Amino acid sequence: MAKVKEALDPKTIEFIAAQPLFFVGTACDGPGGHVNLSPKGMRGTLHVADERTIAYLDYVGSGAETVAHLRQNGRIVLMFCAFEDPPRIVRVHGTGAAIAASTPAFESWLERFPDAPHDGVRAVILVTVARVSQSCGTGVPLMRYVGEREIIPRWAHNLGSQRLAAYRGRWNRTSIDGLPSFDETFVQSDPDSPSRPKPTER
Repeated sequence: MAKVKEALDPKTIEFIAAQPLFFVGTACDGPGGHVNLSPKGMRGTLHVADERTIAYLDYVGSGAETVAHLRQNGRIVLMFCAFEDPPRIVRVHGTGAAIAASTPAFESWLERFPDAPHDGVRAVILVTVARVSQSCGTGVPLMRYVGEREIIPRWAHNLGSQRLAAYRGRWNRTSIDGLPSFDETFVQSDPDSPSRPKPTER
């Protein structure tokens, strides 16, 4: 049976920080929209600010589903699995907000990731924790961590800021359901007090 808490405890924070890979799940509103699940890696790209706040770096990619869904309803879940050592799965449900790279608060948050590559970061995702659950994870296979791929930051560095902006303008403006993601309204907004949609009542 899963163990459920309302916030992160020190042992869970230690487990989260040790994982080289985690997964992010979001979904848009309505029966016809898509659910999105994204793997996130690269050491140093996740930061636990406190027992109620997790932040991670969002890099330029071919899609922008997470930000679009957060802008619409704020729902998000993070999942961490142990692929080595004792089996364990931790799921963190909560609400999320994105701080775009072009906004004033971005730099102060980026400073909290000194060991992460900064080339290609398009936003910092902030997650306000509402529910933490732990399950056994005995069905997760044993796999050994070998190392990081440095493709994204190297690609972003070689592309340069102007061409990255053009890439975002072409591929990251909306979600696959047409929801606004990295459009002009979002990029020019002030995230010092990012709007965080209230969790859906259950």
